[in-house]
Amino acid sequence: MNPRPPLLQSPRDLRRLTPARVGLGRTGASLPTQALLDFTLDHARARDAVHSTFDSARLAAELAALGLASCEVSSRARGRRDYLVRPDLGRQLDPASHDALARRGVGAPCDLALMVGDGLSPTAVNARAVDVVRGLLPRLAAADLTIGVAAVATGARVALGDEIGVLLGARMVLVLIGERPGLSAPASMGAYLTFAPRPGITDAERNCVSNIHAAGISNDEAAYKIGWLLRESFARQISGVALKDDSALQARDLAPRRVEQT
Repeated sequence: MNPRPPLLQSPRDLRRLTPARVGLGRTGASLPTQALLDFTLDHARARDAVHSTFDSARLAAELAALGLASCEVSSRARGRRDYLVRPDLGRQLDPASHDALARRGVGAPCDLALMVGDGLSPTAVNARAVDVVRGLLPRLAAADLTIGVAAVATGARVALGDEIGVLLGARMVLVLIGERPGLSAPASMGAYLTFAPRPGITDAERNCVSNIHAAGISNDEAAYKIGWLLRESFARQISGVALKDDSALQARDLAPRRVEQT
């Protein structure tokens, strides 16, 4: 019989297994000073991530260096305050960006449109988007899929990609965007995939690869998962709840097996 695993002896043992705030202790009726200071610091980091500067020019240049036709666009949100209090404005292109993408899309339909947006954590996108795209490109080439235009979008919500996909005549849109910061992950990026994008589509028709950050899904793992979902989505012509992410099963099947010596 297998020995029983050792029981946790105290809340401190549990804290080794999770970044959640458990077993903090107390001083009288209050938190200990160190726990309060740690919370205040993490809260400040999350706020800083939301209000950090989006380096759209650098991202566009680095995407272009990967061989993509990149451009900078903006939503209708005028500044960060508008973006935070009016989510609807972040889902619509401003007139100049709309017209520019419409001209690019005339007579040039594509398999995949890419939107790299600041979202709620520009810090995450600045750090991770280009590396994820770099890891994704060989997987797209192997599946004979191409990116038409890579739009770097300021003031972006996920649904902004739907309008971009329609204007570019894309069969599918991939959105890389900063996720809402948490107290344990202020710089996390998400990837959203939508087959046959159109304005008004629901989130049930998207697939999401979430928690791309230093303590979560790595850039390489994210590229693998996104590539798998894109290939399967095109093959089945669906996305969202109808498409289950079984990429981990395939990775297990493809892993080299150890041969027992006799």
